[in-house]
Amino acid sequence: MPDTVTSPAELAQRIRRLAEQREVVIVGIAGYGGSGKSTLARALQALLPDAARVRGDDFLDPLGSRDRSDDWLALHRDELAAVLEALRAGRPADFLPVDWATGGRQPARVASVAAVQLVDAVGLLHPELLPLLDLTVWVDVPLETATVRGMRRDREAGDDHDALWREVWAPNERAFDARHAPRERADLRYAPPVPDSP
Repeated sequence: MPDTVTSPAELAQRIRRLAEQREVVIVGIAGYGGSGKSTLARALQALLPDAARVRGDDFLDPLGSRDRSDDWLALHRDELAAVLEALRAGRPADFLPVDWATGGRQPARVASVAAVQLVDAVGLLHPELLPLLDLTVWVDVPLETATVRGMRRDREAGDDHDALWREVWAPNERAFDARHAPRERADLRYAPPVPDSP
């Protein structure tokens, strides 16, 4: 059973120890939509001056994410894998982020080389990506709680995605769980100290 950490500082210390053993450490931060993956990634980036972040949302097709899938097919894993492979080799990586407003692509960006690479995404702990991740972390928030958080976050941003959360995204998470068991595959579980109640 994976160990549990309860603070970003504790997790950052584990990452530092791993970074002492290799030139580049790629940390995969997974969890349900709305669980706090991005929040944890930002907190770790603030604690680890030598860390860079690869946002999973830059590789998540906004149109494809409206479809039911047991494999989170909307995540462009091949593109994300190419970026991670380059970063592991110490090379910056060009990529074309998706555009959530239009469904197309944004102008090219460059993922910078860093000793620690943090990547957060839904559908991340997948057999195609696991070999590229040196440390995997599951943000351990129940699906119901994460879904409520996600709906609230979107409404606060002016987007009513409640139907998508209930009818597509939460079912996709359950189906991905059944197929790939990401919570059990993770090296560590991160338990936020005071999870919200649904």
